[in-house]
Amino acid sequence: MELRVLKYFLTVAETGNITKAANSMHLTQPTLSRQLQNLEKELGQKLLIRSNHSVSLTPEGIILKKRAEEIIALAEKTENEFMAIKEQISGDIFIGAGETKSIKLIADIMAILKKEYPKIKFHIVSGDSEDLSEKLDKGLLDFCIFIEPFNVNEETKKYSYINLKEKDIWGILLRNDDPLAKKKNIKIDDIVDLPLLISRQAIKKTFENNPILKWFGKDFEKLNIAGTYNLIYNAAIMTENKIGYTLGLDRLIKNTIDSPLCFRPLNPKLEVEINIAWKKNQVFSKPAKLFLEELYKKFKK
Repeated sequence: MELRVLKYFLTVAETGNITKAANSMHLTQPTLSRQLQNLEKELGQKLLIRSNHSVSLTPEGIILKKRAEEIIALAEKTENEFMAIKEQISGDIFIGAGETKSIKLIADIMAILKKEYPKIKFHIVSGDSEDLSEKLDKGLLDFCIFIEPFNVNEETKKYSYINLKEKDIWGILLRNDDPLAKKKNIKIDDIVDLPLLISRQAIKKTFENNPILKWFGKDFEKLNIAGTYNLIYNAAIMTENKIGYTLGLDRLIKNTIDSPLCFRPLNPKLEVEINIAWKKNQVFSKPAKLFLEELYKKFKK
């Protein structure tokens, strides 16, 4: 498979129309059709369902689309790394991160490097630990910020990591006009019957020593889970519209005078560790190596 042909395939998948895709890439429609047919022959699978005016993906086409996106992203990342070798230190650093206020600590390091090496670019990819660890394993990310819960035993086998020496606090995001807003903190009995919006990662039973599951204990099975989320901003909008109470981390949604929401910590207090990790025996680009050196300076004193 050629990268050029994979890019053709992705353009067709995105536009849903061979003629439009051909025009956007300055190809003739027969040339593009022939390239796609050759790709199907090479893989031995039908990838596209063709109709008079549009195309859609077969199940095999959906699989190839995901893989093609990963292959092209990795190829571009590799090209950029080698370009950086030629130039005065420049290039890209890719960091995966869940939502945490500790990103400020990483931003401080970015600022230090950017001042000395203005050609370095930083790319933050958001997601939960499962999504991000997959990208880290495939080389699409250089570093990944993991927030508990995550599979500690599994992660420490694959990754080296540094603890950011800061903890996040779990609590409930709720409306200011809710009776529970009068409380300073929230106990299990306060929320066990209420509709809750919970992070997908927080309730995974596959994680060993999951702090959320431990905090709820036997009451976890009694919870009324109204929905799950992986970005707390979206959950906050749902809470504002009375869909449910959001179980999340402190200081991700700011309390302002005009905000209809407030945050109350759990009682007993639940704090979680934050780590930044990278693959063991990782071969770093120059910018990523400089970033790691700054991490050690800041957090390994």
